[in-house]
Amino acid sequence: MKTIINTSNAPAPIGPYSQAVIANGFLFLSGQVAINPENGELNLTSIAEETHQVMRNIKAVLLEAEYEFEHIVKTTIFLSDMGLFAEVNEVYGAYFETAYPARETVAVKGLPKGVNVEISVTAFKA
Repeated sequence: MKTIINTSNAPAPIGPYSQAVIANGFLFLSGQVAINPENGELNLTSIAEETHQVMRNIKAVLLEAEYEFEHIVKTTIFLSDMGLFAEVNEVYGAYFETAYPARETVAVKGLPKGVNVEISVTAFKA
């Protein structure tokens, strides 16, 4: 059995997918970009602020599903340019207190809506 998670506190999906799905204690959270859910606008003022918006969107979906950052076991970070890695990594790391999740970071040719960073997560809660 699976449970679909959606919240108005994170951007609505821009395609045929759910914000997140829970199955057997795992939360699979779709990739988040820097769309501000309050106004639907992209928040691209700086790579740091763009990353903060992505992480706020992740937090909103986690909270709706009753999960927290400590439950995240795996993340994938997609970057438009690997030169952004250090700044994104600094912001990303500030959202975790201990026991960082497993992760990969890859540079890709393009991301939805022309953003610079997209992050997806998998979380687990028994």
